[in-house]
Amino acid sequence: MTALPVPRHPILGCLADIGRALDDVAGAQPLYLSTAEKAAALRELAVLEARMAGLRLRVMAAAGDVAEAEGARDVAAWWSHHTLAEPETARADARLAASLDGPRPQVAQALAAGRCSVAQAQVIVRCLDELPDRVGADVVERAEATLVGYAEHFRPIQLRRLGRHILEVVAPEVAEAEEARRWASEERHAREKTRISLRTLGDGTSRLTGRLPDAAASRLKTYLEAFTSPRVSAGSTTASAQRSLAPVDRVPYPRRLGQAFCALLEHLDPATLPHHGGDATTVIVTVGLDQLRAELATAGILGGADETVLSAGELRRLACNAHVIPAVLGGKSEVLDLGRAQRLFSAAQRRAMRLRDQECRAEGCRVPATWCEAHHVRPWARGGRTDVADGVLLCSHHHHRAHDDRYAADRLPNGDVRFRRRT
Repeated sequence: MTALPVPRHPILGCLADIGRALDDVAGAQPLYLSTAEKAAALRELAVLEARMAGLRLRVMAAAGDVAEAEGARDVAAWWSHHTLAEPETARADARLAASLDGPRPQVAQALAAGRCSVAQAQVIVRCLDELPDRVGADVVERAEATLVGYAEHFRPIQLRRLGRHILEVVAPEVAEAEEARRWASEERHAREKTRISLRTLGDGTSRLTGRLPDAAASRLKTYLEAFTSPRVSAGSTTASAQRSLAPVDRVPYPRRLGQAFCALLEHLDPATLPHHGGDATTVIVTVGLDQLRAELATAGILGGADETVLSAGELRRLACNAHVIPAVLGGKSEVLDLGRAQRLFSAAQRRAMRLRDQECRAEGCRVPATWCEAHHVRPWARGGRTDVADGVLLCSHHHHRAHDDRYAADRLPNGDVRFRRRT
């Protein structure tokens, strides 16, 4: 008696057919497609990729025995090992597969039909999972159907925003109360996760890492962009002013943000800060007397064992904006003179300079005065006076130039400052 052939599973037959079809077009040149045909092919390929992903996730949801047969922890670990997928990606796929095989059938159907992508499906499932149980299964079902419909028109990040407010669409009668609970929970979570850490790298820089609540991060971004993207005040925006800012575009954006953060710190008014150790925040600078005279010094901000070394140029620039106590040291590092803390350039003096200068006084620069720093025309280390006549407004970029020994600064008859590279 002849044994009957075991029927082939339709999924395996489908995969074989797909493989053969891909072999058939492996040598075909898309260059010869018309523009309209290329557009149609790209759209259809996106649909087919989603459908193939949907099939893969269906198989993954049923493949627990595969992991068990090889002693793998779970199907995600098995998949990551055999396909060289990143473990995080494999685990995310396994979680999505479980959701599509269980409580999210409408998302599974949309993915299988190519009406949403894997990324969109992950967003929808996450939004639905965040809905509290108390809203009821019927509300969740309506939310699922609505978000699946949105997937045909919105990208994943847009779906995420819509998903955060889905109750306002499908259950407005409970949306307000749930929204208040959710925001309160997110704010508590954000406060618990808020972190800032600083680590000195030993090369003149420190690494700053952190995690902030969205509200604080948005505020910080706004402040930094005020420094990175200054515009001339209303009524004075001209083509020449815009051209003067063009070189900034060549500076990498992360570096511009970092420089803006430094400028923001230097613009803080020490008088408004909490008292620390009995006095408002004050910079105590130590510098050797002979070094100070030669202007080739290094200077340290006293802070216990974690001492930061500054060049004389950077010291002079900081002295323009901070409470500074100059502690001059002799040859054996004993304190020879400890000056009294003083605020260099008062608020009234800065206002007077803003009215006089209107903008950065570096030749050709049009950064408005509100984004500028007060600079001593006669260097502080040489006994420069704190009065309006001895002050000039410079933007952060040109203030650094003023204290950079590689550059010379010439005062022009009209009061502008011209910088030139020393030869």
